Amino acid sequence: MIEDFKGWITNNLESQKGKTVVITGGNSGIGFYAALGLAKVGAKVIIAGRNPERMSRAVEEIQKEDIEGTVESALIDLASLKSIREFVVKFNQEQSQLDILINNAGVMMPPESKTKDGFELQFGVNFLGHFLLTNLLYDKLKETKSSRVVTLSSIAHRGASIDFDNLRVEKAYDPEREYYQSKLADLLFALELSRKVEQNNDSILSVACHPGFTQTQLQRHLDPAMLTKMTFMDTWQGSLSTLLAATGSGVKASDYYGPDGEGEFGGFPALGTIDDSALDIDVAKRLWDEALKMTDI
Repeated sequence: MIEDFKGWITNNLESQKGKTVVITGGNSGIGFYAALGLAKVGAKVIIAGRNPERMSRAVEEIQKEDIEGTVESALIDLASLKSIREFVVKFNQEQSQLDILINNAGVMMPPESKTKDGFELQFGVNFLGHFLLTNLLYDKLKETKSSRVVTLSSIAHRGASIDFDNLRVEKAYDPEREYYQSKLADLLFALELSRKVEQNNDSILSVACHPGFTQTQLQRHLDPAMLTKMTFMDTWQGSLSTLLAATGSGVKASDYYGPDGEGEFGGFPALGTIDDSALDIDVAKRLWDEALKMTDI
């Protein structure tokens, strides 16, 4: 294990022994390090993803480390509403609790494509798939004392907007615009979920975070020339906001964590700034209602 990462875990993470964690996309990038960190401090970590080989390699890598918990994998394709439902049925049959759900998986500015259900891929995977997953797991979260949902957003949510007339690529495809929209949707979802939890008087904590500028495979579709002009954190450091949001004792409902450096591009986890676009309650409610219809909940 990277010594700096190990040191941060030792100094900042409390024991998670006895807790069950689901993290989507935990086989690579910041998701991998978040899974490793949680397994290190005793959690039972379930990496949920769509590629069995990559998940198996990730599980093997984590098991090689000095972990106090366990790690396993489970199949889910966030681009398929049917696959998400099948995952939840199996999870509910096999698991008695869910302490932490980390909505981590995502795609960034790929060529134009759609999910199996016809939604623009970034909106469908980054937001809609996690919306359905969280709602279907809500009862399990509610039954588990002091559970949490951590949803990954991005500084790309700043200044974005939700175009309700362009969720199935009805307009000319703009990969950047669609990515920004999906990350705004994630943050709107996390905050609206927090409001609904409060209305229901449940004990679930809904929070959000972002990794700043972190080097991962997520940027594989970006222009290499542009990437050379940017400064990225190491992948392990980008996972720290997720780990703090998932485990920190001082975390409160609707908190949003990111790196503490200039522009929240890099640094170590601290409370971040939420753009006004994500604080629009009317848009959040409409997005929630539309997502209910889209996912047939």
